[in-house]
This record gives sequence, structure tokens and C-alpha cells, in this order.
Amino acid sequence: MLKKLILSVFAFATIPVCAQVTLGGIVIDSETGKPVQGANIRVEHSLSGTSANSKGEFSITNLPEQESYKLSVTHVSYLPVTVTTGPDNSIIIKMQESYINLGQVVVTGTGTHRRMTNSPVPIQVITAKDIENAGATSLEDALTKLSPNITTMTNGMGTFLNLNGMSQDYMIILENGHRLGGDERMARIGTGNIKRIEIQSGAASALYGSEAIGGVINIITDDSKNGIGASSYTHYTSHGRFTQTVDADVSQGRLSSYTTYQRKEADNWQVNNIDEEGNKTGRPMSMGYRSDNLSQRFSYAVTDKLNISVRGNYNDYETRRPESATYFKKSGGDFKETQAYTYNMSHRTWLYGLSADYMISSAAYIEADFYSDNFRSSYRYFSKSGSFLPGDEQVRKQTAYYDGTLKGIFKPNDMNKLSVGMEYINEQLDSESDNISSESMFTAAAFVQDELSLTDDIQAVAGVRYLYNGNFRSHATPNVSLMYKPGNFRFRAAWSAGYRAPTLSQIYATDQAKSTSRATVGNPELKPEKSRSASLNAEFSNQRLSVSVTGMVNNVTDMINYRVLSDAEISAMGYDDLHAQFSTIRQRSNIDEAHIKSLSANANVYVGAGFTLGGGYILTDSKAISDGKETPVDKSVKHSGNVNARWDHNWGNYHMNVNLNGHIQSERWSSTYGYAPGYSQWDLNTTHTFYVEDFILEPGLGIENIFNERDTRPWNSNFSTISPGRAVYVSLALKFRK
Repeated sequence: MLKKLILSVFAFATIPVCAQVTLGGIVIDSETGKPVQGANIRVEHSLSGTSANSKGEFSITNLPEQESYKLSVTHVSYLPVTVTTGPDNSIIIKMQESYINLGQVVVTGTGTHRRMTNSPVPIQVITAKDIENAGATSLEDALTKLSPNITTMTNGMGTFLNLNGMSQDYMIILENGHRLGGDERMARIGTGNIKRIEIQSGAASALYGSEAIGGVINIITDDSKNGIGASSYTHYTSHGRFTQTVDADVSQGRLSSYTTYQRKEADNWQVNNIDEEGNKTGRPMSMGYRSDNLSQRFSYAVTDKLNISVRGNYNDYETRRPESATYFKKSGGDFKETQAYTYNMSHRTWLYGLSADYMISSAAYIEADFYSDNFRSSYRYFSKSGSFLPGDEQVRKQTAYYDGTLKGIFKPNDMNKLSVGMEYINEQLDSESDNISSESMFTAAAFVQDELSLTDDIQAVAGVRYLYNGNFRSHATPNVSLMYKPGNFRFRAAWSAGYRAPTLSQIYATDQAKSTSRATVGNPELKPEKSRSASLNAEFSNQRLSVSVTGMVNNVTDMINYRVLSDAEISAMGYDDLHAQFSTIRQRSNIDEAHIKSLSANANVYVGAGFTLGGGYILTDSKAISDGKETPVDKSVKHSGNVNARWDHNWGNYHMNVNLNGHIQSERWSSTYGYAPGYSQWDLNTTHTFYVEDFILEPGLGIENIFNERDTRPWNSNFSTISPGRAVYVSLALKFRK
């Protein structure tokens, strides 16, 4: 069957196209008549589509000759429009402004394109406009500022996210539906090319596999197919924090190219140079770094129903530790001044992939995808350390992730839409520092999911994934969601099972931190983590108001966390020599269970006169039970919220946006360090947009951390925030689209 399908695709691709049609026109505001830049136009029952340029113009080429075409038009600031037209190059599409985003199309949760208001699975969406208004320069920054469900834990090495009470180890990060691996997943996404971010909370293992116990974050990039587009974004603030992003998109005939480069860097900084013992330290609170990230994708439209693409990504990240820094280390009862660092950390990630999409008919669509995601982390020595000399490099960890997926979407009738597929994953781990050589693990999976339209007002989703893991055998994860949508209301209920196999690093990798006198050892006896998640959601929206309330319960068994080994366990495992060097020996283990309950609310309202107010709040009650002892789940925060106030106004070809954003979170629990204090951060951002023909010039000016919120406790505390304090930033965006 598969062989016949491949042959039919090849045969179809080689048929010469005798007649081709180009559709074109302009998208305008129905009231003002002004062009709607960035409107997305898609030809139904086809893979063809484009977006409107700065003048609202669009053109879709290489369409087969037929009597009529149905165009679906969406924009984050307008109500969706459907237009039926014949072959025409002068189509005028009028869109009605909507102050609340009602027409956004999402794919996360169901795996197929649906309007957000029509999805049985509740999805939170952060748009490119939201990111720009908030002045966010990284994916972590955008998620923290714009979603109350996401909280942060910060240390000198970076920011770690928590979604609905669960750490980022329990989230899957996707880019255009493809999973990202490695330890630097979020650093590989440049904000300049993000079209939207889709966030699904709760277990989603049926559709997305292992690790989706806490939720899914899917980053959709802006891949315009309309002529030539280029943009540059520069952002600078104190302590050498610099971001430069360059995007270049070219679409000529059937071939399209999408290129993104981002450079980020920052200096080291301290807020308090005294450690917990009262001694002076040269160790920074936030580690300096530089990062270079390059992404490239080529797409070729064989026909309007068959598309082939290749993609690649390379990310190079290196810390910039102060080489001359010293600290006072306790030795023989006294404190002796010691060199703080002898090496920098280097992280390199490279990805390559190939995919094909084929729309057999309006009722059948298949996609095939293969990619390899590779990560390498190394110590780069700049001073002598043991047997290592300046210039030496030692591999700390090297992973390889291979993923092949074949998926079909079939619509046998008006009631059902089936997603059926299979996936094969192979993971590999090597480490010089841990003496690990070519450990590997594979997972084979098959999944099916049905989207049911029971009536016009009742929608449902039901599915199951069966997987076989080479280390942990068979498992099945079902899910079901139901939505009832009378008028402007939507009521949703969902239940799902989650599954997360231990990673190779958790099973085998060790870690030794001399600065904290702590060593971590592997645990080959780890078991998979499993969860059961249920949620209820109620939502109301119209053109000016959107309100959503969600209650969720997520129960996890065999949850993995760090456990400090007793002296007897250390001796029994043969780690006495290691214990002589490190006071604390710990190991990842399966704690008994975790119970997480959350209640979240989000609201957005257009007040009038250009003013929009929005905000969200989440209450999370989490309990982790281990050996009869009850604590909060690691890295969890009980109270968290976001506030946004925005004002927009146009004066001819000049647009001004003023945005006030606040993120507030209560104390955060760490199973290693205890509680970190709560904090809040408020930012004021202004952007000034000038439209000049095909160009957009957009300078920005703002204040980060208006109230100078800082954690001034001694170095190596469990910091609530690593912000250096109040700072003014400047930015400049240049955009061109033809």
C-alpha cells in the first residue's frame, strides 16, 4: 500500500502542467479602505497561499485551471473572510476590524487547521503583534510576559520555564509542528520570524508522544510566499545586552527560500558581590554569553497540491565567564582566595530535515517528515585545570535525535476527520566527561485521532497513541475532548493520559559541581513517568471582549526528581571515593506521586479610543509526595499573573503604540534550595511605525523593570530574579516586503 502511494505521488509530480492560473488582488479595511498588511490568504483544498504585502497586495501563482477558487482570509486584527472567485488578478477583499483576536487559525491540539474559537482543545495564542508590543527579544521573554501560565526559574546559566506547575522538562517545544531537542531548545527560535505561539496545557501524549505531560508550545514561523521580504531588528540595553535579527524571504515561481539569523550577547553582572559566608566573590549573578543562530528552509511547490521542503538550523552558544574572577573557598577551616573559573561552556546544536506534503483530494492529505536534531555540550578551558590545558576541549554531553513520521488526514464524511500516523524515534548519547559511549534508545509509535462534528454546536476529539520503547516496553495514551459552543460561548471538557520515558541523560549521565560540592550520579533503574490530566474550560468572546476560565487537574505517578543519597547508599553503590571529593551525592529517582491542581483566568477587552486592557491569573496547588514527605512540586509557583495595557493611534503614515506589561509571581519552591521570594517586573515599551512605500521604519524606546526590582541577597542564593535593575532600551526595526 505504501509503495503504491509513493509511486502515485511520484507519477502525479511528473505530470506536466498545461495550464496555470494566477490569482491576485488587494486586501483592504472595510471602513477606512486602507490596505491590510500581513493578511493571510489560503486557497482551500490546496497547499497554495500567501500573505499581503505593505500595500495589501497579494498574488498566488501556479494554480490549476478551474471555474472557481475559494479563498480563506485571516488576520489577527480582523474577522475571518471567505471569498469565492473565478480566475482574476483584481480581487478586492474587504475585512472588518476585530479588536479581539477571533479569526486566528491554530493547529496544536488537533493536528489540523482550525480557528481558535472552533477548537475542542483550548489553545492560548501569542501573536507576532503581541510580541512586538511587549518588546520581547527572546522566546522565554515573550512567554513569561504574555502568558500567566508560564513562570520562570533563573540562575547564572539562564532561564528555565514552568508551565501550569510543571517544569520545561515536561513540555514539548515544536517549531511548525516539528519537535526541537537538545538543551538549548528555546535559544534556537528568533522572535523576529515568529508568526504566533500556540500553547496547549495538560497532557498531550496521544498526538505528540513522550514529554508532553505538562503541555505543548508550538512556534509557527512567518513563511510568506509573496515575492521578496526582508527585515532587520536591533535591540540594545544595559550590561551589553544586544540582539540583532535578520530575516530574508524570497519566493520566485515554485521555489521559496526562508533565512533567519540572530545574534545575541550579554556581559556578566552582579547585584551583590558578597557570598553567603560574607566573603567577596567575583562570580557573576548572570553569566555573560554570545549566541549565533542560523536557520534556512527551501520549499518547492511541485504542484498546488504537492510541496517538498528541506530545512536546517545551526546554533552556537558559549558562555563568557570572567577569566580573572576569584572567590574565597573554605580550606582547612580558613577561606582561601581561589580562581573561580577555568573553562567556558559551549553548546552547539545542528538540525537537518526533509518533508513532503501532498493533498490527494479535498478529503485526503498526507505528510512525511524526517529530521535529525543534534546537540553537543563541551568544556572549553582557558586556564589549566588538572590535566587540561588552555585551549583544550572536553565533551560534556553529545546527543543525537532522529525522527521519522508519516501522517495522513482523511475526511470520509462531514462528521469525521481522521488523523492517522506512525513515528519512529532513535536517541543516542555520548559523553567524554562521564565515560559514556554510544548509549541509545528507540521508540516506535502509531496513533489515530478523530475530530467529530456531532452537530453545528458540538465538537469532539478522541484519540490514542500506542508506543513501544526499547528500554521500557509498551504503553498507550488515550485522550478525549468535547466542546459545546452556543452563540459567543464555548464550554470544553478534556481528559488525557500522559507518558514520559526517562531520558538517556537521566539514566546514565553524571555531573560534578565543585562550586557547590555536589555530584550527581546516573540511575539505570528509573521508570517512566505517567499522568492523568482533566480540565474544564468556559470561554466568552465577541469583537471587543474575551474571557476564559480553565480548571485543571494533573496527577503524575513515578515522577522523577533529585534525591540526596545517604552515607549507607553511597557506600553500597561504591561512591566512597566520589564522596571524599563532594559533600553531597544525589541521584535522579522516581518519587511516589505528584498532584497538581490549577485554576486560571484570562481576559482581554477593547475599551475604546485605542485602549486595550488584558491580563491573566493562575492559582497552582502542587504536591509532590516522596517517602511520605509532602512538598510542592519542584520549581512550582502558587500565584502568577500578567497585566497588559496598550494604546494605539494612527496619524496618517505614522502609527504609535504604547504598551505597559507586568509579570507577577509569588515565591517559587526548589527541592534543592527551598523557597525563592516572589517578585514582579513592569516594563514600558513604545514603538513608532513609519510607512514609506514598501518599507517600514520602526524605532522603539522603553524602560525595563520600571520599579528597579532586584534580588540583592548574597551570591548563590535561590534568586527570584537575576534582573540587574531598571534599564532603558533602544531598538530599531526595518522591514521590506514587495
